[in-house]
Amino acid sequence: MSGIDPFTPKGMLHSCWSAQVNDYAIVCGWNHTGQKFLVGGSAGGLYAFDGHSGTSIWEKEDIHDGGLLSMSICTERDIFATSGQDGFVRLWDFDKANEIKSIKIGNGWVEHLKWSPNGELLAVACSRNVYVLNTKGIEIWKSDCHPSTVSAIAWSNNDELATACYGRVSFFDINNNVLNQKLEWQGSLVSMELSPNGDIVACGSQDNSVHFWRRTTGDDAEMTGYPGKPSNLSFDSSGTLLATGGSPTVTVWSFHGDGPEGTIPGELGHHLEPVTSLSFSNKDLLLASGSRDGSVVVSFLKNNGDGDPVGAAFAGDNVSAISWKPDDTALAAVNAKGKVYVWKFEVRTED
Repeated sequence: MSGIDPFTPKGMLHSCWSAQVNDYAIVCGWNHTGQKFLVGGSAGGLYAFDGHSGTSIWEKEDIHDGGLLSMSICTERDIFATSGQDGFVRLWDFDKANEIKSIKIGNGWVEHLKWSPNGELLAVACSRNVYVLNTKGIEIWKSDCHPSTVSAIAWSNNDELATACYGRVSFFDINNNVLNQKLEWQGSLVSMELSPNGDIVACGSQDNSVHFWRRTTGDDAEMTGYPGKPSNLSFDSSGTLLATGGSPTVTVWSFHGDGPEGTIPGELGHHLEPVTSLSFSNKDLLLASGSRDGSVVVSFLKNNGDGDPVGAAFAGDNVSAISWKPDDTALAAVNAKGKVYVWKFEVRTED
């Protein structure tokens, strides 16, 4: 149960619409125009809504045998991808949920999907291998076997893909099938986030720390002291601030000037239970955080990582995912009981 009492939206968050899905909602996101909103559930359900009204557009059940593990929405066209415990990746048309193609990747769980920034390529991680598919579902690249299970993937640009596994982060030139760079550290990496320019690599570690590298210099550093695994990481659009979870407090490291080495991070203590979701807005220094206690808070940050709350809402239960609308005029959240909330984000004009 939530550790806080329900409350109405406050500050710059205003009620818009809500819905209920028949599943444990684990992922969500907007299509590239912000007109449609998609929710994925752990049992394999997909639910599409009109982004403005919350009216149901379509829904599908049991799209993956054993359940859904990952979903990635293309930011340039109305298609998205899903993967599951059945070893399949499925490409879908967003408008009518027509399946474009079903691709058998392997016998293991397909846990990670990520579209390239230009929406032309889809990276897929399954066990120790990573694959790249085009928009038609045709494999155009496959990695060699990693030394351990791939725990995270990210695109540094349209042609270069980063992968994380135990002890290392690797950068691959997809077009020329070349390993561009390998960053090594003896530890189990559980999450990864790249700065927008691709130079800074931040990884949450199994030992309750955040490790980061600067690709241009090869220098690395470690931020320790987290009470839990920092599996939630988010860079702002400028790459100046890195928000990290791992506790009820959001810790924000500033890369402004010579930071974060030798600096004190900002701390946002707005939640009573551990942070489960973090997302910077697409523009500006607005950070949305969701918690196991059901609270969602938007904070406006300064370059040093300090910040103040400008909006808050209650999502009813453990917040499993949050998502900003592409134009940042709305914020969505889904919870463990299948509840979907969308709030308008705007300056309050009346009490």
